[in-house]
Amino acid sequence: MDPDSVEGLRASGGEGPGDAIGPDGRVPHGSSDDPDLLDFSANTNPRVPTETAEAYREAFDTARSYPADDYPEFREAAASFVDCDPAQVIPTAGGLEAIRLAIQTTVRAGDSVLVPYPSFGEYAREVRLQGGTPEFVPHDELLTADPDSHALAIVCNPNNPTGETADPAALRAFADDCLDAGTTLLVDEAFLGFTDEQSLAGCEGVIVARSLTKLFGLPGIRMGYAVGTGDAGDRLATARRAWSMSAAAAAVGAHCYGQHEFVAETKARIVDERARMRERLGDRFDVSPSDAPFLLLSVSEADESVDDILASAREAGIALRDARTFRGLDSHIRVAIRAPEENDRLLDALDV
Repeated sequence: MDPDSVEGLRASGGEGPGDAIGPDGRVPHGSSDDPDLLDFSANTNPRVPTETAEAYREAFDTARSYPADDYPEFREAAASFVDCDPAQVIPTAGGLEAIRLAIQTTVRAGDSVLVPYPSFGEYAREVRLQGGTPEFVPHDELLTADPDSHALAIVCNPNNPTGETADPAALRAFADDCLDAGTTLLVDEAFLGFTDEQSLAGCEGVIVARSLTKLFGLPGIRMGYAVGTGDAGDRLATARRAWSMSAAAAAVGAHCYGQHEFVAETKARIVDERARMRERLGDRFDVSPSDAPFLLLSVSEADESVDDILASAREAGIALRDARTFRGLDSHIRVAIRAPEENDRLLDALDV
């Protein structure tokens, strides 16, 4: 990581509308730590699998020693979930660390990287930290972009904050184009577990980044992994920190991935509640189609302001995500899909 890139990122404050970066060079995210607020700003499952707390407590004794650095149980569970070889699974402390590891082992100073927008702000930040240059492409046009001459192309599937999944055939065709061009493809599948779409884990030339944070509602435990094959997989395995996942995270991750009924119930709930919320919210906002556990709302600034909506929701004890920090969005709010009774509180607060 180039020190000059770090200082340049801090000084830049981002580039263009929707590239909000704080004075410390960090990207804003959803999530509220106020216990008095119902948090619709973070897209995490409001429920967790049964006996997860017990799995966490049972890991305490093993935490008295360093974890086994090959993480066999976690790797087996993750590989089974995404249908790949366990040897291809690289455990990380959360999905964002998997993204950084992929970019860190692929991008060099001066390299160009295809980055979607509006999308997760950390992609561009991580590229710049390596001295690379993000070439921004509309997220719904990225799969038709020419990957030639780029060190890396990034796809968020489903895309955050818009929520659409990529067309499977188009995504695989783009993966083939990247392979032919010698361009590594990074696919962020943080929310793919909420869908029935197949992972690209194990595909040649592709690095997949996965997170257990969203699907299992446990952002504080920091469970994630990358999946890579061939040279890309070798680079990930070599660069991975020793003991890159805590013993507790590995135990909880393996436990969660065995909870198939929980996953099925979560998917069904999200589908039903997303449709209900989209219909109700559509009476007041322009709501983007979504396959993810969140909805993007466009606010008509002629009638009301994003700031006013955020403030009135907060007065009702609800935190929403100000989506104006995403590149290309200037009058948008993102809301999570939570449990039915919690969603009712949001709909009432927004007067729909």
